[in-house]
Amino acid sequence: MSAEMLAAVPSISESEPADALEERIHNLNNHFTYSIYQNVCRSLFEKDKLLFSFLLCIGLAKSRGEVDDNEWRFLLTGGVALENPFPNPAPDWLSDKSWAEVVRVSSLPSFDDFMMNFRTNISDWKELYDSPTPHTDKIPEPWELTLTDLQKLIILRIIRPDKMVPAVQNFIVKKMGQAYIEPPTFDLANSYKDSSHSTPLIFVLSPGADPMNVLMKFAVEKEMGGSSLQTISLGQGQGPIAAKMIDKAVKEGTWVVLQNCHLATSWLPTLEKICEEVITDTEQTKSSFRLWLTSYPTPSFPVSVLQNGIKMTNEPPKGLRANLLRSYLNDPISDPEFFNGCNKPELWKKLLFSLCFFHALVQERRKFGPLGWNTPYEFNESDLRISVRQQQMFLNDYETVPLEAITYLTGQCNYGGRVTDERDRRLIMSLLGKFYNNQILDEDNYSFSESGNYRCPKSGPYESYTEYIRSLPLIPNPEVFALHENADITKDQAETQGLFDGILLTLPRQNAEAAGGGRTSQQIIEDLAGDILSKIPPTFSLEEVKTKFPVRYEESMNTVLVQELIRFGRLIEVVRSSLQDVRKALKGLVVMSSELEDVFDSMMVGKVPGMWAAKSYPSLKPLGSYITDLLARIQFFKDWIETGMPNVFWISGFYFTQSFLTGSMQNYARKYKIPIDQLGFQYELTDQETNMPSKPEDGVYIKGLFIEGARWDRQTKVIAESLPKILYDVLPVIWLKPGERSSFTDAETYSCPVYKTSARRGTLSTTGHSTNFVLYIDLPSDKSPNHWINRGVATLCQLDD
Repeated sequence: MSAEMLAAVPSISESEPADALEERIHNLNNHFTYSIYQNVCRSLFEKDKLLFSFLLCIGLAKSRGEVDDNEWRFLLTGGVALENPFPNPAPDWLSDKSWAEVVRVSSLPSFDDFMMNFRTNISDWKELYDSPTPHTDKIPEPWELTLTDLQKLIILRIIRPDKMVPAVQNFIVKKMGQAYIEPPTFDLANSYKDSSHSTPLIFVLSPGADPMNVLMKFAVEKEMGGSSLQTISLGQGQGPIAAKMIDKAVKEGTWVVLQNCHLATSWLPTLEKICEEVITDTEQTKSSFRLWLTSYPTPSFPVSVLQNGIKMTNEPPKGLRANLLRSYLNDPISDPEFFNGCNKPELWKKLLFSLCFFHALVQERRKFGPLGWNTPYEFNESDLRISVRQQQMFLNDYETVPLEAITYLTGQCNYGGRVTDERDRRLIMSLLGKFYNNQILDEDNYSFSESGNYRCPKSGPYESYTEYIRSLPLIPNPEVFALHENADITKDQAETQGLFDGILLTLPRQNAEAAGGGRTSQQIIEDLAGDILSKIPPTFSLEEVKTKFPVRYEESMNTVLVQELIRFGRLIEVVRSSLQDVRKALKGLVVMSSELEDVFDSMMVGKVPGMWAAKSYPSLKPLGSYITDLLARIQFFKDWIETGMPNVFWISGFYFTQSFLTGSMQNYARKYKIPIDQLGFQYELTDQETNMPSKPEDGVYIKGLFIEGARWDRQTKVIAESLPKILYDVLPVIWLKPGERSSFTDAETYSCPVYKTSARRGTLSTTGHSTNFVLYIDLPSDKSPNHWINRGVATLCQLDD
């Protein structure tokens, strides 16, 4: 074999030699697979590395015939069905979603009789559900013996989806080895070794990461420092300057760094041309030339440059401890002159540690999703730097510590300047109150957490702080973030869903071959579309409704009803017409357009098609649950039309909830001749769970709200801590009582935000209302409101399943 070929395929020369052909091929395959893993991993973000390992592992197992495609799809989607005819045998601990998956998985050949066995041995399954380590425990017999490792993952997905990530890691270790869940660390020298003058080196940026320091240092090592390394930050008008820099460097054999390519989208086609024609010209370009690019992920980045370039990511270390340590090791805190440059050293060091802890906490809360922040803000080192410098300046300039001024500047300006959501602004000031207060100034060893595991260390030299930080737990409990222990379950379930959603994006459309139970994918969609169409009722007759519920001055709810029916009518029409067109397209009667293809693909993986979502109320439910929910909403309005206005309104059933609330307020304003802008709601939680014997004199009764992050204590009539593993609690019927705001008296309550979905994040619609936030409901509490604000407690109109 020629030397050129050996150089082109390093695995041939670098893999372990062997005399036996079988063994040699095995060694080559192993080396080549790990080489691919390493090369791809360096260009992936941390969150996607496990996804790639799992895909690689399954791909190899498929090539060996070890993976059934129907089981693989079931693991990712949980199956697709509209309704479950079998009652849940254990509703006290088993969710309806999990039970529906138990029923659906029983249709797979390997899981025949699983549902019957599950019902018979319910106590054994409860034991697995309650286990702290279900991903390593044995599953009840006979399934422990009869199922493969992948099939056991399906069982875990159904019973304890929050433990899927460690289970997937164990699966990869068993099939491919420990190395495939331990991605290689960032290594610039290795990436450089694989590059040439014609391959750009691309840093894919992430928040908090700046590869320039590492690159500058590396350039000096390679004797490319100083004038041999030219950098430019792209932006308006910088493109032509960058092009000249490249032309010059190509001839001289020096390096060029183009920073922030995502900010120069209009110039990127020119960059693509340069990468294809200029730097690949071996006659013009010196071999020592290198083109370095940095960019955030952007759809406008040229694909050819990505394909031909060497991609790298260098994310900042994750975790509370690593974050705290990074703050202390970075400028300005690491500078001894700055660290010791305050005339109140003891107070300064306490407040400095507090601020760094707050900085780490607000960043790390992001991993808890909407429980942490409604919007995941990109707080970064510059926020900390300016706050630290201001803090030192205030301490040096004032006799007493101006806590109020420091709190305002840090919370409302430096960090709060990034915060766009009103609820998040309330949260950031509440969190900051734990780190900027008089107790921390007066006490030694002030505790930042209820357990006392995280404290403000006594005043000491710089090294004592870094030493203390290194002694902190590597994996913190949610309590340090002021969250309930259930927040870990919510986070883990979101990670599992993110992993599966990511894999689904990479999968091709299901083959026309058997896609489940011997049916083709076309047959499945044909049956599913037929099933949905048979359930969707005809569009409401608006004329009849307007006759029965005419526009009346004293009854605004009639107008609300008609407006809701118009909105639902549009949605029903889109669902019906798209399903009819998909069925026609499958028969070849109409062209399968890109919109219909999206409907087909979405239904195949149990997701709501984008065409429906565009006309729909906000919902995060999978397809089956979405249709059930839609039918329940339609039935709610049908009952209203047939039997008159309900005693208790199902608030989750409204498309535009705010119009219903305005309607009830308007009725009160017109009845008592009070301007509507002087009115507000008072809230009374009743003892009834779903119904009331009659309508209230004023206001409305509502039901259908779920509280997340806490529960409603039926005995003490206050909100209380969640029970372990119970993520949501259903609130009883609530009486919304309109009244003049000036007459309201203050009570010990928590103003709990109500959202339409668990995403919590919304945008301002054309009506001036949020697309997600509905209103605040005052819930009685025996704890400080800040306790529940920090917990991320909110009420939701609907769950995700």
